Amino acid sequence: MSERLDNGTVTTTEDKTLPMVAYVLYLLTFATFFTVFIGLLIAYSNRATAGPRMESHYTFMIRTFWLSIWWFIIGGLLVLFGGVFSVILVGIPFLMLGVFICSVVGIWFGVRCIMGLLHLSRGEAYPRPMNWLI
Repeated sequence: MSERLDNGTVTTTEDKTLPMVAYVLYLLTFATFFTVFIGLLIAYSNRATAGPRMESHYTFMIRTFWLSIWWFIIGGLLVLFGGVFSVILVGIPFLMLGVFICSVVGIWFGVRCIMGLLHLSRGEAYPRPMNWLI
């Protein structure tokens, strides 16, 4: 969609509704587990047809999902292993490390979603969608 400003320049605007819905669904994952999958489906299905700004948000959301899943699996396996072997006290450090990893990944996931929403609300592309930090 294009808009003509008073000075004669033409700007393009992109629909921010679906990326915003996807971010909100990602954040709702803290209350209900399955909403992240709906947000991921929205991101995958709209990334190819989105403009450059919104495409950066979709790429960011997809990358956020996969990075968090892998780290949750690692943390979950450590919790499982540590829980089984904590009976003989060997697994307690693994259990604590797994809980720590899962907690940090949860915070990281939330911060990434909030940062994405902030950039989206300003109408900006996400500056570094392939970055793994923030």
